[in-house]
Amino acid sequence: MESSTPLYWAAVLAAALALLLWLGRGWVRRWRRLRGMGERILVEDGLKHLYDCEYQKRTASVESLAGALEVPRSRAAGVLIRLESLGLVSTLEHGMALTRDGREEALRMVRIHRLWERYLAERTGVSRSRWHEEAERREHHLSAEETERLSQEMGHPAYDPHGDPIPTAEGEVPPPQTVALPALQEGELARIEHVEDEPEEVFRQLTEAGLYPGIRVQLVSAGDEEIRLIADGRPHSLPPVVAGNVFVHPVEGEMPGPYDSLDELARGERARVVRISPACRGLERRRLLDMGLLPGTEVCAEMVSPTGDPVAYQVRGATVALRRQQAEHIQVEKKSK
Repeated sequence: MESSTPLYWAAVLAAALALLLWLGRGWVRRWRRLRGMGERILVEDGLKHLYDCEYQKRTASVESLAGALEVPRSRAAGVLIRLESLGLVSTLEHGMALTRDGREEALRMVRIHRLWERYLAERTGVSRSRWHEEAERREHHLSAEETERLSQEMGHPAYDPHGDPIPTAEGEVPPPQTVALPALQEGELARIEHVEDEPEEVFRQLTEAGLYPGIRVQLVSAGDEEIRLIADGRPHSLPPVVAGNVFVHPVEGEMPGPYDSLDELARGERARVVRISPACRGLERRRLLDMGLLPGTEVCAEMVSPTGDPVAYQVRGATVALRRQQAEHIQVEKKSK
């Protein structure tokens, strides 16, 4: 028994460490972020938070800033004191407000952040869950000239991948024209314009439900405990606090779908491509388009590998192999036999 004691405790330690990392990934991320935060980064991130509150007509507070920066309340208060001493923030009776200089600096940071998110979404293979964090890491190291080159390279985009407007170089931003999803009338049809990417856990829940900018939704019912809706023809149920992170613009027309996905085709079955899901962006989307998977294209499931993945499809006279994860993004209408 004594000879096995070191091995036993080593196994216990390894299991405990694995559990800590699994349960505490968010805590570890926050600890690393806090550890690496210099004063300038805290100040710039604080300005972004104050601007977001102003844009959404919410009152900023020490508590809201502490939550946004993921720092203790005492440190958030210190950031506000520093912002005020720099003439970037003024204290009001019911909270804080940006000064003219503070708003200009905040818009500069918001512009850089959203340009980086757009770049990561469209030009790289960085996963959706990492756009925000990676943009935050890069945004503090870009000069004004580099920012304009980045914008020019992408054709001066107006919106980031979450649907947020990108401020122009002159600091112009269109006013918000959306409402939170739960504010719709029952039966009202709308298009998702923006999905909040924070908190991370809520954003992940929304993306896993297939709720992205560009998707059409219809509110079925809104209760205190549950929001029921239809998105692209498929029913969903969300807690109100989660649904409140989806912002929409009412539209006329009909609810599209529901669509099948290409991976649901059986061998020999044919279908017509309707679209590539809005969830698929960047390099992955371009690869699928380069394969000829355009709206209206007829496809046929031709051959399945022994493991079931990938699957070979007949597309425009050529045979292409797709992983099921890729095929899930291609929405199709099955052809009747």
